[in-house]
Amino acid sequence: MVLSRGPPKRWSLNDTYGFIATFFNAQTRTYTYNATSRCMTARQQQSRLLSVAQDANTTSSRTEPQNPQTTPSPRHVQRGFHTYFVTHLPSSSLHPDSRAPTGPHHKLPRSAAAPHNAATGAAPVSPPHLPSNRDLTVVRIPLRSAKHHFGVADSRGSRPYNEDTNQAGTIDMPAFAKRGPISLVRSTMNKTGEGTSADSAYGDPQIFYFGVFDGHGGTQCSDFLRDELHGYIEEAAEEFELKSSLRALRKNRGHNSSSTEIPPTRILSDAESGGQKKLDHIDIKGSETVATKADIPEIDKNGVIQEVGNPSSIEGDQPVPAKASLPKALRLQKDLVAEYKNTIGGYFRRFHPQHFHLRQDPDSVELPVSIETVLTYAFLRADLDFVAAQARKPDPDDPYVSDTALNYDEVLGKPHHFPPSGQYIGGRTRFKGGSTASVALISTPTPAPFWHPAASSTLLVGHVGDTRILLCETATGLPRPLTSDHRPSSPSESHRLRRFAASFVTDSFGEERIQGLANSRAFGDMASKRLGVSAEPEITRTELGPAQYSFIVLMSDGVSGTLSDQEIVDVVKEAKTPEQGAKDVVAYATEVSGDGDNATCLVVRLGGWERRSEGGLGSLGTKEVRDFRRNEALDPRRGIR
Repeated sequence: MVLSRGPPKRWSLNDTYGFIATFFNAQTRTYTYNATSRCMTARQQQSRLLSVAQDANTTSSRTEPQNPQTTPSPRHVQRGFHTYFVTHLPSSSLHPDSRAPTGPHHKLPRSAAAPHNAATGAAPVSPPHLPSNRDLTVVRIPLRSAKHHFGVADSRGSRPYNEDTNQAGTIDMPAFAKRGPISLVRSTMNKTGEGTSADSAYGDPQIFYFGVFDGHGGTQCSDFLRDELHGYIEEAAEEFELKSSLRALRKNRGHNSSSTEIPPTRILSDAESGGQKKLDHIDIKGSETVATKADIPEIDKNGVIQEVGNPSSIEGDQPVPAKASLPKALRLQKDLVAEYKNTIGGYFRRFHPQHFHLRQDPDSVELPVSIETVLTYAFLRADLDFVAAQARKPDPDDPYVSDTALNYDEVLGKPHHFPPSGQYIGGRTRFKGGSTASVALISTPTPAPFWHPAASSTLLVGHVGDTRILLCETATGLPRPLTSDHRPSSPSESHRLRRFAASFVTDSFGEERIQGLANSRAFGDMASKRLGVSAEPEITRTELGPAQYSFIVLMSDGVSGTLSDQEIVDVVKEAKTPEQGAKDVVAYATEVSGDGDNATCLVVRLGGWERRSEGGLGSLGTKEVRDFRRNEALDPRRGIR
């Protein structure tokens, strides 16, 4: 049987539209089916990962799952960083009429009222150590908006992008300040003032945190430190079960109890605490006395500035033993050192951090735990987590090496711990760069702010690399460095590294380098970890007396590598506010810099700020050098000679 095909039919425009509609309809059904299949597969994989993670939680509460796409468990997510500080203002300044407002309001009987305690859940809206009453209003002030107390500025210079980061705010951890004499506490008990307790349900007086981080090779490591390092410090204090230095006990002569707590310290007004008297009684040194001590660059007869090197840090105070869980502290220190030995090896096979105590001495009467121990643990824990996270990611430069069972001469790739925020570390590929870091923590024995002229406080500095922190002394106007540059050419660093580094290479500028790095200590830099490029911090403790110092300056090497310490503090002295001082330092360093490195500067006000320009040579000691640098920077023949 033969079928007749009939006359040929012409292809019309309707046939074209029909074909297009049929094609897209089929594609839509196919896409919907594939998407549904992928969703079901992802849910099944997520369920399996969650079940595995629940089983693994019995051994480690901070182990990261293998799939980087899986969202971390909500229990790992913590609060964001406090970029503000809490203070109190008289209610009359906000509301002239301080009487209770009329209208419906809640008024509970005394029997129905209950004070807040830690067991009831979240902290109250207003912290108990800053009570809100008729004459007192609690306010939160963003630290970066308080230009009269803090200032920060940065510039990328002539680089394509800025690898520097910084952080400022308050952290939640027990106080480590030196407690005032008990006679001073007793003398204030009969005076008027807002009574606040250092051992309230909310915690101790606020601890301020400032940090500057100088990344190299990219921004992943410096961003990680900006977002996570404060969390590691808080977490380490919690794991060590660190106790406050302000909650000391004293013997009671009564027969009913063996010990009682020291009475709470009161906040006094400026007139009562003698803030103005402290400023007036500063022994200001004259220019003749200070001129011989000032380290100022000189201009030789050929019109060339004879630069001065960055001096080493001042000798800090000795660590103070702190109350903590001794068995837990010893176990945490031993586990971290063992993890470094097994994960990285090399230099860390015989690693013994300075402030670590790996065994308990029964004859010792002092507790082998201090805030320096906690800070060292936090730095090393953060560095190990970052390096281990990068080791298990594919190498973008050599994908074959990342596929081998063992990455020779590198850090072993293994599941790392979660950072305190619960977020994942870095991107999808391995980051081989790193970052230096300098952080400053300020703790006060009373809720009075550390910038008050009559306030005493304790400053703790943790430093890794070539970032820098300076104090400006009020009486002399001289800078007091709190950090030393960690260079391979440094005698102490050279002795530490010679056992593992075959040799140091000297670059065209005459600087020694290890594996191409100018710093012998840094976060990250996984290729140089086995040779001893560690993140073990250099820690300096300094007691700040009333109005003893004017301000603190934190900076990256784009500032400290261009300017001398005296020039930096002199520029800040001429500014009206810390914010303006930070901007002036960065602008001046960027203007006269020869290499155009990233520049970051943070300025923090202290009690002697109002008399910052009176001591020693004032701000005029380096004016000639600064003017010479600016004129040289404007010279079109610069760099030719």
